[in-house]
Amino acid sequence: MLDPKLLRESPDLVRAAIAKKHLAVDLDAVLAVDLAWRSALTEVEGLRSKQKAANNEMAALKKGSPEFIAKVQEMKAVSTEIKVREETLKQTEEKWHAAMLSLPNLPHATVPEGRTPEQNGVQATHGDPAAVSPQAVPHWEIPGFDRLIDFPRGAKVTGAGFPFFIGDGAKLVRALLQFFLDENVKAGYTEVSPPIFVNAASATATGQLPDKEGQMYETTPDRLFAVPTAEVPLTNFFRDEILDESTLPVCRCAYTPCFRREAGSYGKDVRGLNRVHQFDKVELLKWVHPATSYDELEKLRADAERLLQKLGLPYRVLLMCGGDLGFAQSKKYDLEVWAAGQKRWLEVSSCSNFESFQARRAQIRFRNRATGKPELVHTLNGSGLAVPRVLAALLENNLQADGRVKIPTALVPYFGKEYLSFQ
Repeated sequence: MLDPKLLRESPDLVRAAIAKKHLAVDLDAVLAVDLAWRSALTEVEGLRSKQKAANNEMAALKKGSPEFIAKVQEMKAVSTEIKVREETLKQTEEKWHAAMLSLPNLPHATVPEGRTPEQNGVQATHGDPAAVSPQAVPHWEIPGFDRLIDFPRGAKVTGAGFPFFIGDGAKLVRALLQFFLDENVKAGYTEVSPPIFVNAASATATGQLPDKEGQMYETTPDRLFAVPTAEVPLTNFFRDEILDESTLPVCRCAYTPCFRREAGSYGKDVRGLNRVHQFDKVELLKWVHPATSYDELEKLRADAERLLQKLGLPYRVLLMCGGDLGFAQSKKYDLEVWAAGQKRWLEVSSCSNFESFQARRAQIRFRNRATGKPELVHTLNGSGLAVPRVLAALLENNLQADGRVKIPTALVPYFGKEYLSFQ
């Protein structure tokens, strides 16, 4: 959520920043609702002040006197008006809250202009895409692929995008997750095992609601949401709390299965492991001091990159342009691995700074030691890493002439052998 003070004092700045994200927002309507809410609040506060003054006057009057009886009648009239005005205030406040939730976060000054993914800027590359297996084919075309990763039976049991991982396929997923967790703990993140369902307040705090309501799997009648990412439960760990400034930054990592309805595009973009509705991911999350949040973003990105380097996967780093930034982020990097069989880049991590946008919704603060006053933290998160596309790139880039897949050296202790066989 944006700072209401910024919205009121610098509406043109907010308007220009939102335009950089190329999102359709009726800012004038939001400002009108804000003005109506403040006016209603002023009216109610004025009536309450009048009521308090009348109470004080009554205390000085003799009970039963004409003056006292007149004040009683006046008080009844004021009390009735307060009830009416409070109901109006409640309704206006609900509209104000909904309007404020409709506003996206503002992009950082370093976010480049642009409307489409093609206008994202390549910040760095690592590894040589030409140096991978000459036998590479799309992973779903590897002979025997469905023996270890079975999409047809997953579709039969649940629906499209819910595969079975079998035997060494399941073992390789587990190996990747254990590798990611161990490496992230070594980097200073505390491991957490969070709930995989969250309530609406948690989803709203991180920006999934109301922006992505149609993409989340929802239960009834409880109205709990299956997590699209561990970011949601992790961020809300400190909801409505005040942290000690000396504890910042707080760094956590968590593995969860993730659930998303989004179908994406068609054709090769959604074949095989490229886009599934249930997938495994390790998430990195930081609660940081506002003064250091962009330094912490670079560290977060480096932590995610280190995992790809240890797996020997060629990758590139994109700085997202305004139009491809997303509703809640102020700045975001995407890490994309090269999938040699498909001859394309696949996103495996997004590393984002939300500044105080999520913290204001969730009321996550720290107490400033100099002033003694609470201030909003900044929140950051990134994938460290998401399994499906990492797995797709490993299968394609390391495919051998005999049909086996060579396991990266760093992963061998977790997988238990140097090659994966589909036979």
